Order: sequence, then C-alpha cells, then structure tokens
Amino acid sequence: MTSIAPSVTAQHDELIGLLPPHFRFGAATSAFQIEGAADEDGRTPSIWDTFCRVPGAVDNGDTGDVACDHYHRMPEDIALLASLGLDTYRFSVSWPRVQPGGRGPANPAGIAFYDRLVDELLARDITPWLTLYHWDLPQELQDAGGWPARDTAYRFADYAELVHERLGDRVTHWTTLNEPFCSAVLGHVEGIHAPGGRSLADGVRAVHHLHLAHGLAVQRLRAAARRPLDLAVTHLLGTSRPATESPADREAARRADAIGFRFYLDPILRGRYPRDLIDDLAAHGIEIPVRDGDLQVIASPIDTLGVNYYRSMRTSGVDEHGAATDARGLPVTRNLPHGGLPVTGLGWEVMPHDLTDLLVRVSRDYPGTPMVVTENGAAYQDHPDAHGYVDDTDRTAYLAAHLAAVARARGRGADVRGYFAWSLLDNFEWAYGYDKRFGLVRVDYATQTRTPKRSALWLRDTAHRIRRGPGEGEAEGTEGGTPVGLPVK
Repeated sequence: MTSIAPSVTAQHDELIGLLPPHFRFGAATSAFQIEGAADEDGRTPSIWDTFCRVPGAVDNGDTGDVACDHYHRMPEDIALLASLGLDTYRFSVSWPRVQPGGRGPANPAGIAFYDRLVDELLARDITPWLTLYHWDLPQELQDAGGWPARDTAYRFADYAELVHERLGDRVTHWTTLNEPFCSAVLGHVEGIHAPGGRSLADGVRAVHHLHLAHGLAVQRLRAAARRPLDLAVTHLLGTSRPATESPADREAARRADAIGFRFYLDPILRGRYPRDLIDDLAAHGIEIPVRDGDLQVIASPIDTLGVNYYRSMRTSGVDEHGAATDARGLPVTRNLPHGGLPVTGLGWEVMPHDLTDLLVRVSRDYPGTPMVVTENGAAYQDHPDAHGYVDDTDRTAYLAAHLAAVARARGRGADVRGYFAWSLLDNFEWAYGYDKRFGLVRVDYATQTRTPKRSALWLRDTAHRIRRGPGEGEAEGTEGGTPVGLPVK
C-alpha cells in the first residue's frame, strides 16, 4: 500500500498532530451488518432477520443473510485490519448466535466464533473492544414483549454473563449497549428500524429497560471479573440548538435535548431522570416505569462513555404552517437542517464543529467521564476503478475534519481517548440495505473482494504518525515521502 498525499487534509494536520501517542485509533463494525451465516451453527433469527422480511422495510428488499460473509472470512478481515495499522477493533457479539432464542446455555459453535476472533485480534496486537448488543434482539424475546418488557433486561444480563464466562479472560473492554436511542425510538416510536413499532409509550418503556439491562450487566460483569475491566455504554449524541431565538424555538430545543440527550446520560451518569423530561412525558400521559432500586442499578459506575456522532439539528417550536401546538394540543418539536452546509450521501449535514462542542459539553456537564468516539463516518457514492480502489477524497476529508474536532475538544479539556471510524467494511446499512457505503474498505458484494479505500490509507498513515510522535522519521515501508500532516481536536 502507498501513503496518501497530505493535500486533502492539510488544513486539519496541525490539530490532529497534537493527539498523544497513546490515543486509540480503531474501526467499528456490528455483527448483523457483516457476519452473514444467518442460519448456520445454531443461530436463530433476530428482530432484524424478521424486519428484513417486511415488504418495504429495507431498501431493495435487502437482508443480512450473507452481508460481508465475515463469519467465514473473519481471519482475512482481521489481517486486513492489522494491515491498516489500527490498534483497536470495536465489534459486536450476535446475541442469537451465542444464545439462540435469548435463553439457556451458550451455543458452543456460536461462542467459539468469537473465541477465535478474540485470539486473532490478540495475536496481531489489536485490542478487542466488545459490544454486547448492537440491535439484534433474539426474535423469541421480542415475541415475549421485547425491550418494552422488563424481563428482557434480565435476559440481557444473563447473556452478558455467558459471553464474559468465555471471553473475560482475554477481553478487557466491554460495551453493554450500542445506541439505545435507535433501539427505542427508531425501533419502537418511528417504526423505521426493527421491530417496527410506532408507540411513544413503548419507546419510553424500552429506553428504561435498556438502561436497566445496562446496569444489571455492569454489575454482573464486575462481580465475575477475573481481571480489571473497562466497562462502557455507547450513545448516539448530537446537539439541539434552537432554530431562532424565539421563546417557542428555545423551549423546543430544551425538549429535544431532554428526550434526545439527557434521557440517556443523566440516569447512567447522575442516577436520575431529568425533571423536565418527566414533566414533558406526563403531558403525553406517559410515565417512565421506574421501580425502587432501578436508578441505583442503572448508575452502576462505568469506566468509559462511548460517543457515536454523525450530525446535529436545529429545533423549531412551530410546524411548517407556523402553529405552536399539534392536533392534540401538545407543543411542536420539529427538527430542521441548518442549511448551507456540505452533506453526505445520506443528505446528513457535515458538522465537525458540533462534535467539538458535544464532547466539551459532556466533559463539563458530567465531569470525570473519559470518552471514546466509538463511531464516526460518512456514506458517499463510491466510484471504484478497474481494480476496485475508491479514491474517496470526500470521506477522507470528513474523517480528517472530525478527528481534528476531537483534538480541538481535547484542547478544551475533554478527556477523549480514542477515535473509531465507522465502518471497517462496507456493509448492510440497516433500512438502507447495501446501497449506502460507509466503509474504509470497499466490499464487492458479488465476489466479497475487499479493497482498502483512500480513507483507509489516510487513517493508517495518520495513526502511525501520531504513534511515533513528533520529530521521528518517515515510517519504514511507506511510499510517497511525507506522511499525512504535521503537529493540533
């Protein structure tokens, strides 16, 4: 592989160069999006297997049945990860592969796959960063009530303990949940993710039981630990700014912040739900189903907060016709784009400056919380050449701008210790199917050929430059002379 010339990212090089040599550089994936082998070795269906069969739920009728065939190509993929010089791999475990049906003992063939994966990573000096739940709830547990049902939290704690029994002797970094917002709101309120529900009350119940599942799992893992563990939860976060300075817009931004930000961080890091959120939900006739002792469990201490960031929104307190209340008489909360900003292939505005503000806010409002950016990336329309190589200057520039934003946040006091790009591979992108590509590595789905893109080579060179520190010479084995950047997010 050759080095990447610095021209695309020169404006961010000085900031990125201030990251410390021990800063983590990684890539992230999730089981359902890459593994395939949907009905092999005892795996049972998840809610996403079911949702993919709902007509119109997923673009082009795509499914995760084969995906990137990572289940059969895992050693090749870990070798590829190692060739990119990344020191950490954030992956998720498939609950229905390890514990078919969501109850009972571990499936020997299923857990053996992750046993081999961890060994492959450690053999290449890559840190395993394990996520226990990335949205693939066993369908049998959904049939029993899913996340709106309290019992699912206890089933998750049992599952977490099963995985730890097999991998806890080698895996130090454990994340309980990925993006409870998406599981609860996209899956139970907006209906665009599995299981496809449309009930605010169910969504609120799901959030609380996801929090409870997290806390129970943290307690189980701490009690069973054979070595010091770094326990985390990962949240999808963004900022909610008023569209104007009008009282209606400012109040709408407060509501959006309460239900989209503080609903997730306050119970885990402060041991309580926001009072204003409780009042907002009461206006809808909804109560968070807290029982005695729940909040103490939910607030069980963690070691790291995972932050997934893609974009932020402006919030308006009036609808498109200027009305401040809806047909039920409830206040309007409407998200709007900022306008005038570049957008990704999904139409998401590119806002690295808000990542800086977000990380600084978490550091200020929840002091003493170490963070890792556990997902950040962009889908663009990739155009491979005859050899499958993608010269994705847009994605490279996106990563550079957001990594510089992390460095800037560190300069303002935020304790951010790593950055993981989403995603290592092009993959099944949930309701978008396979058309939207976030990968550092192109996957030709017809042949399963993997080809690192320009962005992958840039991240490799950048990680190497940061690790070796200032004042050292060019890396052995690179071509093209100057590595990306000089010494500053």
